[in-house]
Amino acid sequence: MRQIVPAGQAACTGHADRTGHADRTGHAACTGQVACTGQVACTGQAGHADHAPPVPAATAPPLSPRMVFLVVFLPFALGHYLSTLMRMINATLAPELTAALALTPGQLGLLTSAFFFAFALAQLPVGVALDRWGPARVQLPMLVIAALGALAFAGGRDFAQLLVARAVIGLGVGGCFMAAVKALSTWVTPARLPSVQGYLIAVGGLGAASATLPVRIVLEHSNWRSLFIGLASALMFTAALIRLLAPPQAATVQRQPLRATMAEICRHPSFREAAQLVLVPHMVFFGIQGLWIGRWLGDVARYSEDQVSWLLYVGMGAVIAGAIAVGMITEWAGRRGVRPVRVAAAGVALFVLVQAGLVCGWRPGCALLAVLFTLVGTVTGIEYTMVAQGLPGRLTGRAATCLNLLIFLGAFAVQAGFGLVLDCWRPNGHGQYPAQAYQAGFALLVALQVPGLAWYGWRRWRRPARSGRMDHHPATSTR
Repeated sequence: MRQIVPAGQAACTGHADRTGHADRTGHAACTGQVACTGQVACTGQAGHADHAPPVPAATAPPLSPRMVFLVVFLPFALGHYLSTLMRMINATLAPELTAALALTPGQLGLLTSAFFFAFALAQLPVGVALDRWGPARVQLPMLVIAALGALAFAGGRDFAQLLVARAVIGLGVGGCFMAAVKALSTWVTPARLPSVQGYLIAVGGLGAASATLPVRIVLEHSNWRSLFIGLASALMFTAALIRLLAPPQAATVQRQPLRATMAEICRHPSFREAAQLVLVPHMVFFGIQGLWIGRWLGDVARYSEDQVSWLLYVGMGAVIAGAIAVGMITEWAGRRGVRPVRVAAAGVALFVLVQAGLVCGWRPGCALLAVLFTLVGTVTGIEYTMVAQGLPGRLTGRAATCLNLLIFLGAFAVQAGFGLVLDCWRPNGHGQYPAQAYQAGFALLVALQVPGLAWYGWRRWRRPARSGRMDHHPATSTR
């Protein structure tokens, strides 16, 4: 976070736009040695600006990197931490919930995936609210809703009550990650966003890790109902922290109807490029990581519950390392003229290969495959960098939440559908499903991801990639 400027002020990145024109993000460019990141042009011959109406400039003064870390990154990252913990926690609680409510795999998948469905429903309204009122004002009521959902889950007595409570939690935390992305994109220059967003995703990985072995340790001294009461308190504390610390952000003037804005986002080449290549793998990563990878370790690899908790914990540690590594690699590659989409393609190919190992049932490497699934799967988070760098700043909140809408609807379908696939087989006396059931489920997921990778390869073959630095947005490319 070396160059920190509020939105709407000019700042130079130190790289030239080769064309001498502004990119389609609304930033003016110059023909000298620097390109602007604000709304005004540098000295020299300025290119054309974005066709959209101007956005009012923020009135807040620049923040130092330390202040950005303390008042922007930390409070919003804490919200993302809790959101990921709540999303992942059912993977650890599955045995307790199944025993308490006598759940089938289909019911367990539906209960857990209700989070994704409600989370997805919140995305478009949250995106509009973030662009209009700013992340600090949006997060307070949303986290209060999540806290109420956690209290309702703690008091739930049957499947229906827990299902509704789980959905309310998903609705409430539906803006945590996107609010953090919006806040960081306001105060961090685009060239630094990949690594900073990598740190943010790593914090989410820490939340996912906390949902594994630490939760298992808590359950040895308490129960899952008391645990959710504690989580409700943590959500309320985070809401107050964001409201008190987060710097104000100027409101954005809304000039286009939501329908027209969504159409503009979906037609944008950068959004289509990210969606075609990374969207389905991201759905699979979220849907399987949040529940079924743990059940696979227990049913197929025959690990005990404590061993499964430990492996999930290690896997979530791999998420932290993977998220930081993806951000640093993307930023390093960008300085050498390699676009984020090429990093994404390599990562998605590796992710599909790991899943192919799950399909083949490589028993000696079950633990390794489970950890690699979470480590390599973090590359799917590069979608947000591709969208943040490629679309106009006035659309970043709604574009990212539109992407989240598709991801979480897909994760809901993956998580619930995988359980339905398992229901096609009979469990043994211990409630474990055969390896063939999991192999069929993973084979179906691989078949869904291969077309996007093949489509990217075909386009690359038809139109060889042009090199371009990270600060040169690929808005005019259809690759």
